[in-house]
Amino acid sequence: MIKKLLSFLGEYKRQTLLAPLMVVGEVVLELMIPFLMARIVDYGIQGEGGISYTIKVGLLMIVMAFFALVFGALSGKYAAEAGMGFAKNIRSGLFKKIQSYSFSNVDKFSTASLVTRLTTDITNTQNSFMMVVRMAVRAPIMLIGATIMAVSINSRLSLIFLISIPILSITLYLIGKNAHPRFLDMLEKYDALNEKVQDFIVNIRVVKAFVREKHEKEKFVANAEQVRDAQLKAEKLVVLNMPIMQLTIYTSIVAIIWFGGNMVIDGTFNIGELSSFIMYIMQVLISLMMISMIFIMLIISRASFSRIIEAIEEEPALNDNNSDPNLDLNDGSIHFNQVDFSYNEDPNNLVLKNINLSIQSGETIGIIGGTGSSKTTLVQLIPRLYDVLNGEIIVGGHNVKDYRLKVLRDQVAMVLQKNVLFTGTIKENLKWGNEHATDEEVIEAAKAAQAHDFISSFPNGYDTELGQGGVNVSGGQKQRLTIARALLKKPKIIILDDSTSAVDTATDAAIRQVFKEKLEDVTTLIIAQRITSVQDADKIIVLDNGEINGFDTHEHLLKTNEIYQEIYQSQSKGVNEDE
Repeated sequence: MIKKLLSFLGEYKRQTLLAPLMVVGEVVLELMIPFLMARIVDYGIQGEGGISYTIKVGLLMIVMAFFALVFGALSGKYAAEAGMGFAKNIRSGLFKKIQSYSFSNVDKFSTASLVTRLTTDITNTQNSFMMVVRMAVRAPIMLIGATIMAVSINSRLSLIFLISIPILSITLYLIGKNAHPRFLDMLEKYDALNEKVQDFIVNIRVVKAFVREKHEKEKFVANAEQVRDAQLKAEKLVVLNMPIMQLTIYTSIVAIIWFGGNMVIDGTFNIGELSSFIMYIMQVLISLMMISMIFIMLIISRASFSRIIEAIEEEPALNDNNSDPNLDLNDGSIHFNQVDFSYNEDPNNLVLKNINLSIQSGETIGIIGGTGSSKTTLVQLIPRLYDVLNGEIIVGGHNVKDYRLKVLRDQVAMVLQKNVLFTGTIKENLKWGNEHATDEEVIEAAKAAQAHDFISSFPNGYDTELGQGGVNVSGGQKQRLTIARALLKKPKIIILDDSTSAVDTATDAAIRQVFKEKLEDVTTLIIAQRITSVQDADKIIVLDNGEINGFDTHEHLLKTNEIYQEIYQSQSKGVNEDE
């Protein structure tokens, strides 16, 4: 797991190596200072060295302290650069990996969980990394060096703090063993909290329209309390570390001062040696505290490490491994041959069953059916957003699995059921369909989608800034913008998934007329709730419970298909009643 993460060091290997090297220099100098201080007391002040020796050694101590400060500052600088760069590389790598996910991979991880992994988990990893490249180097070297120096001064007195090391080690092991699963649970609660926040912010207009602020606040507070409880449960173990550490350290210091003081009184120990011994013991115990802090931080971050690695190692369900890199999609013909599909790949829980279809290039096909009849699922198989469980889908004369995903999806434009726009100008959003499109092509696509007039009514026209998700345009305007964006791709196949439900019937008719005139060579699939939106199609698919109940023209379906007749009559009745 650690090896996988370290592969993201990339161009920051130099800083990662320099940071601990600077720490080594800092520690070596700090270890020499107590020794020199003892020499000043025992030889310079109380011995034969006199004032000249004291000044000379004192100046040397000042120089060492200065260079220790320089080394410390440099180690901090390099650690910060390495840590931030490391986090940037992980975040970029994880984001790139998420982009390679298929729909089924995204379904596995919630959006909120992926956001938490890209933010909180990577921040925890960054903090741990910065601590490791400094403190994890400093603490062991300081511990070993100070222990050697203390033992060389007085081995008997050193036994006091040597006893404390196994006590602290056992404590850390027990805390780490039991805290890790609790921190994993805490991060899962964070996922749920982020999901709630995201859901609220995206749908804030609906919340206000239904005056549900109090209800949403109560749900948020409940999620926040779950995070708090999970964090408290985890921290209860971690907080035990500090009092146990402090009790052990202070007990050791008191014992050393007691026994060391008696040795000084007995004349078997010099005052300077005792002073330097206490400083070395302090360095040893401070090192133990550092190790303790590192250990606790790693316990907390270990859960984040595993979550990041889980997302990075997730294999996309769809890939180009068996595709033909030289294959291009030349026409918009579509054939479904005995296709079965299940979201969880369970043959006993099929969403689509025994689908057989033959659609010629350039045909306009309507798709109609009740809610939950799998209309959207059917069209999502064409650009290979999911793979079939059984059977095959032939597009342009070849199995969709034979195309590279980019080649296939560049030629299949989808206007999704949920209209998604991004922060930026209208022009920038439309150019998602073709980033190299000219202004004339953008305007032509907007006119075809009946969007040009309302865009021109804005003070800044095509340079009008859209809020997040296009909050400053209406639902019908969103639909027309997303249709224009799809048209800019100039695809072989265009799929409209209930994409004119929010526009009036006149605009809907105008869009269909433009499609008929200008997209005669493009295969068009239109999912709709209104029969008027599809009745002029070459053929209409009637879906019922994941099966094709009918596939014919409007006129023939009216005569032969009961489901189509019921839908038509119910909608006609509604129109007559309105009249």
